[in-house]
Amino acid sequence: QVQLVESGGGLVQPGGSLRLSCAASGTIFSITAMGWYRQAPGKQREVVATITDGGFENYADSVKDRSTIRRDNARNTVSLQMNSLKPEDTAVYYCYAHVMGQWNSRDYWGQGTQVTVSS
Repeated sequence: QVQLVESGGGLVQPGGSLRLSCAASGTIFSITAMGWYRQAPGKQREVVATITDGGFENYADSVKDRSTIRRDNARNTVSLQMNSLKPEDTAVYYCYAHVMGQWNSRDYWGQGTQVTVSS
C-alpha cells in the first residue's frame, strides 16, 4: 500500500504565492509520473502539472507561465510552486503518483488540500 501526504495550501490573496508539497511512502518499487490535479466546486478534476521520473514537465495552459513543479526521486516527493494566484485557482488540490510495484502498477491520490484565493 502507498500513501500520499500533502502539505501546503490555505487562504492566499490574489497575486500571492503558495507551495504545495507531497510525499509518497509505502511499498514503492518506483514512481513513473507524479503531479497535481485540482477540482473546483461543480467542476471536474483537471490536471495542473505533472512530472516524469526523467524530469519531463507538463503544465495546464492556465498555470503554465506561473507555476513550477519539482520532484525528488530519491525521496519520492513532488512540489508545486504557484505564483500570481487568481481567484479561479481556488480548488481542492490532489497529489498524484503512478507507482510501480514488483508485479503491477497503479495510480494513487492524496486526500486533497484546499487552496482558496480571495481577498
